[in-house]
Amino acid sequence: MQRPRILISKCTLAAILILTVIFAAASAHAGNISTVASTIPANGDLNPYGVAVVPTTTGSLVRGNILVSNFNDNMTDGNQQGTGTTIVQISPENKTATLFAHIDAKNLPGPCPGGIGLTTALVALKSGWVVVGSLPTSNGQAPTAKAGCLLVLNSSGKVVDTLFGSLINGPWDMTAADFGSHASLFVTNVLNGTVAAGGKVVNQGTVTRLNLNIAEGAKPSLQSITVIGSGFSERTDPAALVIGPTGVGLGLFNEVLYVADSLNNRIAAIVDPLDRAGSAGTGITISKGGSLNDPLGLTVAPDGNIVTVNGNNGFAVFTTPFGQQLTKILLDNMNSPPGAGALFGLVIVDQKLYFVDDNENSLNVLQ
Repeated sequence: MQRPRILISKCTLAAILILTVIFAAASAHAGNISTVASTIPANGDLNPYGVAVVPTTTGSLVRGNILVSNFNDNMTDGNQQGTGTTIVQISPENKTATLFAHIDAKNLPGPCPGGIGLTTALVALKSGWVVVGSLPTSNGQAPTAKAGCLLVLNSSGKVVDTLFGSLINGPWDMTAADFGSHASLFVTNVLNGTVAAGGKVVNQGTVTRLNLNIAEGAKPSLQSITVIGSGFSERTDPAALVIGPTGVGLGLFNEVLYVADSLNNRIAAIVDPLDRAGSAGTGITISKGGSLNDPLGLTVAPDGNIVTVNGNNGFAVFTTPFGQQLTKILLDNMNSPPGAGALFGLVIVDQKLYFVDDNENSLNVLQ
């Protein structure tokens, strides 16, 4: 059944705009960045990508902690992209990290084409389930990249199911509309035609919606998969492995899904993401160019403000739902050029911006 649409008055829109300006201004003046904890587990996995806040204390999960997925293996094994197998759980309060999951590709409950290479696609649900994407390679190089899957883990870090198929092809990032007894996952896919194109840009990136039913005492069951976005630019890259639609975040009232269209330096919007029956193509352009410079990770603040992080220069960019770029803040300048490929997953908690830094292999906070 279609959900009733929420109508927002001009006064409400004006209030939201005021809140976004206040939030961005406060963030711009704070500018205090510190390390929360290292994201390197005992096995040495590197390259932190995904970030998710734990909503409920259950099993090994602690409410308010932050989960981080690793995309690369350790230095001894080559620091190869698409081979990371671990998720760490970090306590912002204690600034400590523990291992939540170490996933063995040889002991999965279902198919995951190509194996394990954990991406930015990471969510923690209210019901205690964790879902993470895998875009695996055999040697860290794009020609060996495979379709991968979504892995469903219980609250103790054990994989209980895999979600795979033709519509899941290189899951790169993910967000969720979580209603407890059911949830909708929104996943960007970046391997549709990219490996075959050998570095050339192809316009085949997608955003898929996976509807899950979550009955008490049972693992989530997949009800449907729908492509709600398509035609996004993507290509393989010698340094970044693959570049394509990356960060996704739901706006206020779940009425819009924002997508970081990395190769086109824009933020796109797909309207009616929960109920639409078909593709919105590449969506509506909310903001393009300006301070955006290969936007990768994306999150939405509680007031509706959109925050993206650039892959080319280490800045976070704050944008209103109406497309006005309010400010940019340098989060990483440790690489040459500054911030190159260092920033992916991010989340806002209590007006603090938590983000992973690949150059430092750490979870940092801007406050």
